[in-house]
Amino acid sequence: MKNKIILCSACLLGIKCAYNGKDKLNKKVIKLARKEVLIPVCPETLGGLSTPRKPSGIYMGFGEDVLQGRTTVRNSREGKDVTKYFLKGAKETLKIAKLLGAKEALLKIKSPSCGYGKTWQLDKNLRNHIVKGNGVTAALLKRNGIKVISEEDLK
Repeated sequence: MKNKIILCSACLLGIKCAYNGKDKLNKKVIKLARKEVLIPVCPETLGGLSTPRKPSGIYMGFGEDVLQGRTTVRNSREGKDVTKYFLKGAKETLKIAKLLGAKEALLKIKSPSCGYGKTWQLDKNLRNHIVKGNGVTAALLKRNGIKVISEEDLK
C-alpha cells in the first residue's frame, strides 16, 4: 500500500532553515515521518531568501491579502518589501505538491509563509504580532485544495 505524500515545513524535520538559522524540530512530526512520506519544503528559501535572514511579517494583513495584492510582506526591522520572495516560495511549494501529488501539507504555525492558523503580522509601526490567520504559502495551498495542518494539530 502506498503511503500518503505530505509536504512538511523543513524546519519541523530538524533542517536548519528558520529565519534565525535554527530548526524547529518537533518530536510529533518526526514520529509521523516514520509512518508517512514527508517531503521537506522551506518556502522562504525556495523563494530565494537566505538562511539566516531578517524576520518578516505580513503588513497589516494575512496571507490571503498578499495573494490578492492587497498587502505586502516586509522585513520587520527595516520595512524592506520581501513580498516577491514569499510569493515565489509559495508558488514553488505548490509546484512541488502538484508534481508529487501531495494532497496534504504540515506547516509550521506562526510563520508569515508557512503559518497555518497563526501568523506574524506587522502593524503600521513595523512591530510584529502573532495573529489568527494564515501565511502566504498556507493560503496558496488551501486555495488549491490542499489540506493544511500545523504541528499543533498532531495528536
